[in-house]
Amino acid sequence: MSLVAIVGRPNVGKSTLFNRLTETRSAIVSDEAGTTRDRQYGKVEWGHKWFSLVDTGGLVAGSDDVFEDAINRQVSIAIEEADVILFMVDVQDGVSELDKDVAATLRTIKKPVLLVANKTDNNDLQYQAAEFYSFGLGDPMCISSVTGSGTGDLLDEIVRLLPESEEIDTYESSLPRIAVVGRPNAGKSSLVNAFMGIDRNIVTDVAGTTRDSIYTKYNKFGKEFYLVDTAGIRKKSKVNEDLEFYSVMRSIRAIENCDVCVLMIDATRGIESQDQNIFSVIQKNKKGLVVCVNKWDLVEEKSDKAIKVMTEAIRARFAPFTDFPIVFTSALTKQRIFKAIEESLRVFENRNRRVPTRELTEFLLPLIENYPPPATKGKYIKIKSVYQIPQTVTPTILFFANLPQYIKDPYKRFLENKIREQWDFCGTPIQLFFRDKSPEK
Repeated sequence: MSLVAIVGRPNVGKSTLFNRLTETRSAIVSDEAGTTRDRQYGKVEWGHKWFSLVDTGGLVAGSDDVFEDAINRQVSIAIEEADVILFMVDVQDGVSELDKDVAATLRTIKKPVLLVANKTDNNDLQYQAAEFYSFGLGDPMCISSVTGSGTGDLLDEIVRLLPESEEIDTYESSLPRIAVVGRPNAGKSSLVNAFMGIDRNIVTDVAGTTRDSIYTKYNKFGKEFYLVDTAGIRKKSKVNEDLEFYSVMRSIRAIENCDVCVLMIDATRGIESQDQNIFSVIQKNKKGLVVCVNKWDLVEEKSDKAIKVMTEAIRARFAPFTDFPIVFTSALTKQRIFKAIEESLRVFENRNRRVPTRELTEFLLPLIENYPPPATKGKYIKIKSVYQIPQTVTPTILFFANLPQYIKDPYKRFLENKIREQWDFCGTPIQLFFRDKSPEK
């Protein structure tokens, strides 16, 4: 999947545009410049095509603020990694010196750049966008990220500029694709090297759907799978800037091109915010998950109690999704690394599990009858039928009810927990949808 980055100076409306295109409110919007410091990632669909969108912080020149210096480095990484760049400017403020500096940088890169003139809230303001032609970056696209005006044309142009994906062979793509992801120095490269040491029968490296993804095919004990790797994971990065941000940028590409993610956590450092950032990317992409606690050989106390404490801490930090396997490994000594492979293949099987309608009906409908959804506004909700939607990338179960709009999240989690207790969906997300099927319809 392609990556699109929004760049520009502070307070030009980047986060507002991000929220509109991703149809979320995950990016904080404020009139105060420099609000966006933590990066935001989302997925956008337009014209039956998907792409990832990253909201960067505002570029600041000559600032002594340590945060702004870090933001500038992260924006540079986003520019390097993105396939298409949206350079956002403010029509109402006009051309600034910082805009000129950013434009000079973007003119030197060999990537598609769209000049986005934001805050064009009326037709008269469109004429003011003409001054941005001086940047030499083509025609400015006039939009209003607040009202949504012009965003459809912008999305059309983004989709047109996205690189064509090259799918791997249909037969080969049926094999599990496993990605090793995590923050820097968690042991990703060591684990990849350990896998290579276990399996000497490497068949081929196949170029994947993005310019960085590599599918390395393994065959061990009758088990075949692809290890989805990126240049950022396979070899030490040459980029010296913000490695935390860089690891997420590289992880996005690996995550989007895999079925199951092996999330590496450093046992000597515990769970950090970066682990949660990568976990959130895995969740947004609805991928299977295996948590691998690496460097367990360096932990002083290796008792069952220590394992239990670490396991509970991981599940608490990643809640509400807690149904995933956790493996304690040492890539250096190759301790339990094959267990990580086995769990990944198990999660892949769970991801493709299909439960017959008869089994779902026999188990869930009596359960729902005994524990119905709470009545809302004096109206009683009746769930009448259930079945699993076929040919979905992740298990998706559809319920028909008379008043689906009144079914709240706590009851949805109750049903999901009961489904997980009855069938093995460990490691894979489940989607529950509720649709109207009233008698008169």
